[in-house]
Amino acid sequence: MIRRLSNLIMAFDTSTLPRGHFLFTSESVTEGHPDKLCDCISDAVLDACLAQDHNSKVACETVAKSDLLMIIGEISTKAHVNYEQVVRNTIREIGYTSSEVGLDADQCNIVVGIETQSPDIAQAVHLDRNPQEIGAGDQGHMFGYATNETPELMPLSHSLASKLSKRLADARNTDTLPWIRPDGKTQVTVEYKKEAGVVIPVKVHTIVISVQHSSDVSLEEIRTQLKETVVKPIVPSQYLTEETIYHLNPSGKFTVGGPYADAGLTGRKVILDTYGGWGAHGGGAFSGKDPSKVDRSAAYAARWIAKSLVKADLCDRVLIQLSYAIGIKEPLSVHVDSYGTVKHGRTDKDLLHIVLRNFDLRPGCIIRDLNLLRPIFRKTAAYGHFGRENDPDFSWEVPKDLVYIN
Repeated sequence: MIRRLSNLIMAFDTSTLPRGHFLFTSESVTEGHPDKLCDCISDAVLDACLAQDHNSKVACETVAKSDLLMIIGEISTKAHVNYEQVVRNTIREIGYTSSEVGLDADQCNIVVGIETQSPDIAQAVHLDRNPQEIGAGDQGHMFGYATNETPELMPLSHSLASKLSKRLADARNTDTLPWIRPDGKTQVTVEYKKEAGVVIPVKVHTIVISVQHSSDVSLEEIRTQLKETVVKPIVPSQYLTEETIYHLNPSGKFTVGGPYADAGLTGRKVILDTYGGWGAHGGGAFSGKDPSKVDRSAAYAARWIAKSLVKADLCDRVLIQLSYAIGIKEPLSVHVDSYGTVKHGRTDKDLLHIVLRNFDLRPGCIIRDLNLLRPIFRKTAAYGHFGRENDPDFSWEVPKDLVYIN
């Protein structure tokens, strides 16, 4: 026991790091991971409703285990949706097309347990109200975060983990690595240095990739090809050193994946959906929820605010918190924390005044300003809801030109 404890202390000893340096880890999963499969299905159902009726009220959860998938929740919509077909189409798009890869989209069992939205919620939130005056769909607190350590103003550890997961899917879908199966996970540890509240990436310390694979590929091939075809095109060479540690399929064999290997559930990957452990999280999931649910729309607004502040060079990084009560249109609180990085002689209180002057944080106004009644949410469900600058549908990633008093 003493020897084991000594070995653990040595393994996690950061005394060799320069003063002010620390290690931080973020993870991601592919769309074929059972939890992400569920997120994708829930958001595909939401999109199917919004495509026909943009006033749809949707709260859809998905559960997956082996060849059984259930969608449950509350939906009030004028849309006519074949929910079972939406589920099967999404499973197929993700790559589960036969029992050989772990799930057959055409043969699996689908259970639909959908009811209408509670009339008590409807009357409190949106009935007989104009769009800008709707109340929050639930109580809760939401966070947004931005940091200038990457061009997309996201934490490097999280950005790299997300991009590595997306690279796994791309390598499978393009047959670049035809032995890859849909399920997979990534994890990146970055060495940072901290200077007066600013965090600066120094190098990548450890990369972990676990990916489902066919039975006809060797572990040596897997590890070599992952490093050359997945890691090197994604991780900038400036962050890779001779000391970078690679754990590529560390468990060895990984042929059984998806919901046969592990049960899946909507909303269990909220940290990798957001900032990879940086900032904070209110706990509310995004997928399967229409934008009247502030768990989703206010989290998008908080990211929009944070990114706008950092982009305007008002601070180097910042955390925004919003809170709401069901049926109430105005936020209960707005909090700004720049971690001491606020610039130009301002204070966090000044940043708060800038936020309140530039952003209308009523749920209906968030929906209007970010154009959130479009069927765009299926693609948000995997590889992160934030930091996706190259897709115009991610409207919350476009910084707002701020008006403020000098």
